[in-house]
Amino acid sequence: MKSIFTILALLLTILLSAQQDAQYTQFMFNKLAFNPAYAGSHKVPCFSGIYRTQWVNLEGAPVSQNISFHTPFFHKRVGFGINIQHDRIGPTNTWNYSMMYAYRTEIGGGDLSFGVQGQIRDYRVDWRDISAIHSGDALFGIREDSKLIPNFGFGIYYGHEHFYAGISMPRLLNNDLTFQYDGNIQNTDFSKEARHFFGMVGLILPVSDAVKLKPAMLIKYANNSPLDVDLHAGVIFYDKVNVGATYRVGGFQGNAGESIDFVLQMVFTDRIKVGIAYDYTLSDIRSYQSGSYELMMEYCLISKQRGSTNPRFF
Repeated sequence: MKSIFTILALLLTILLSAQQDAQYTQFMFNKLAFNPAYAGSHKVPCFSGIYRTQWVNLEGAPVSQNISFHTPFFHKRVGFGINIQHDRIGPTNTWNYSMMYAYRTEIGGGDLSFGVQGQIRDYRVDWRDISAIHSGDALFGIREDSKLIPNFGFGIYYGHEHFYAGISMPRLLNNDLTFQYDGNIQNTDFSKEARHFFGMVGLILPVSDAVKLKPAMLIKYANNSPLDVDLHAGVIFYDKVNVGATYRVGGFQGNAGESIDFVLQMVFTDRIKVGIAYDYTLSDIRSYQSGSYELMMEYCLISKQRGSTNPRFF
């Protein structure tokens, strides 16, 4: 059995330097989780769900689930969205409930949208899952504690049949995340919500009637965290199968990157898309786990009369 102290040290180092928001390898199919301006962009009501288990076989590693719904209103000029996200990392258990509103206008053959969101975070820590080295530390409790934390954010998104780009900051407030047990301790000295910046861009490049290239990029940044960039290259065959790979840069010094990820998406009908992904870790933690896995599904309410002549890949 590998040393539990080595594993915990690695995990704590990663958590202290990492971003607070969950990361998803299939970001190109899950943009509502990053940008509220994406709400209603499909022009039809759509449901999606994603499940991610990170660093399999490493105790206390992140596990995330995301469920979302978004739809257009008022001649498709307004979008409304709901996003529910759950993250469990070690002793922490977090539920994020978000509502999005977006307004769009036609520009250059595409849609430029501006979005805002409100969010409630249900943040819980079960101190019974932690063994403190120094007993009596006022920052550690003896039971499960929880708090509700409100926040809000904004985003801008441009969508075209062959191109998309967006920037967003889903949380603007630096709320306190600690639980105070000693009146002499100032909570905000220890842990606060960090503002996260996301930038995304993607293209569709036709090669032939049967083959299209789909490069994409996601930039993630938070204060006091390394810049993280996902560089994705995909190939679409017959508008039905999307195969791609992602190189995730940053996060750990002295390594060739954070991970190399593989993505497969199947378009079963105009309504249903299913995607799977696997991350091969490049950092030092690769010796203690078996990679990360994701499963994604999207279902859109497209009427039989309307149909879909141009499959959407954004």
